[in-house]
Amino acid sequence: MKYDFDLEDHSKKRKEIFLRVVLWILEIAVVLFVAYAITHFGLEKMTVSGDYMKPTLKDGDEILINKMSYHLHKVKRNDVVVVKHDGSQHSYYTIERVIGLPGEKLQIKDGSVYINGKKLKEKYDFPQMENGGLALEELKLGADEYFMLCDNRNECEDSRNANVGNVLKSDIVGKAWIRTNSITLINYINAFEHEKPSDPSASPEASAQTK
Repeated sequence: MKYDFDLEDHSKKRKEIFLRVVLWILEIAVVLFVAYAITHFGLEKMTVSGDYMKPTLKDGDEILINKMSYHLHKVKRNDVVVVKHDGSQHSYYTIERVIGLPGEKLQIKDGSVYINGKKLKEKYDFPQMENGGLALEELKLGADEYFMLCDNRNECEDSRNANVGNVLKSDIVGKAWIRTNSITLINYINAFEHEKPSDPSASPEASAQTK
């Protein structure tokens, strides 16, 4: 003869086992989701091929791309980003520096960048450009377009070239974040000399970096 408390005890055990199984399944699902999110939306590894971003990045450098960055905040001038290009045969990726922002008018005159008619005092002492390419004539960026330049400016292809042009926001894979072969933030590894303004009004923050 089974008593009521025996039936209740078995029922509790079945509920406990059921809950454990459900929690176990949920834990597995969370782990799989996190792994998928990191792979597809979080971090991705890339090896630099070529010296077009030298001295910021050189051939063979390994970097981590922060793919979540621009889901959380806007693309900023001077950000170093990874761009996806759709070639005639296959897609390829490049690393470039953001110079022109959506809605701005941009022109390259006498080897320098002008934003909305004002000379851009850039953050670093980049080589003077020998060719302005598509930006020899003033161009206006669309609501979702960015103008990119490489750091090794006379030895690369970027938004000045017809086969690259302005870059759409949807083609920006993410922010070049960390150089893993030296564990250094890319924003702080640039080997260019910083400008040394003589007064506060000449500082990069106070310059013609119209946003």
